[in-house]
Amino acid sequence: MVSKPDFLSGNGQDHFRPELQVESPEGELHLRFYIPSHQEFALQAIGIREVIELSPDRITPIPNGSPLLLGTLNLRGRVIWVADLGQFLGEATALNTDRAEIPVIAIEEQDTIVGLAVEEIGGMDWLDVQHLTSPNNVPDTMAPFLRGEWLLDAKNNKCLRLLDQMAIVRSARWAG
Repeated sequence: MVSKPDFLSGNGQDHFRPELQVESPEGELHLRFYIPSHQEFALQAIGIREVIELSPDRITPIPNGSPLLLGTLNLRGRVIWVADLGQFLGEATALNTDRAEIPVIAIEEQDTIVGLAVEEIGGMDWLDVQHLTSPNNVPDTMAPFLRGEWLLDAKNNKCLRLLDQMAIVRSARWAG
């Protein structure tokens, strides 16, 4: 005879123990990361195809290309552009490519994939977009690519800015 486990008791229906229930997270899942100027940003996980850390020699430079482009990358048989996200957003500090690995976030919009090279990956977090506020003190070069920001530390004016993946992929800066 097989005994019933703890979670099967009574009249044959499943009864869940309250101490084992997991709270549902608030908001949507986002990837947090930093650009070289140490500003923190987030992207919705839904539009992210892949996050990879790769050696700089896997990115093929494009001669006479835009300074914001690091080059191209073969991502599972598909060639994609890889940009220095900080430079793409208008930051003066260039990404340090003289290191063992560079984090690249591959974002996808319909059939287009673009790689965004960043300084550091911060991790995944559930963030509530209903608490977004309008971005403050952002350069004009960055403003079209922001959906808003969350204030993390009012005393030190530290915020987490949410990027608009669709605006980045569809940007005319790729053509320049």
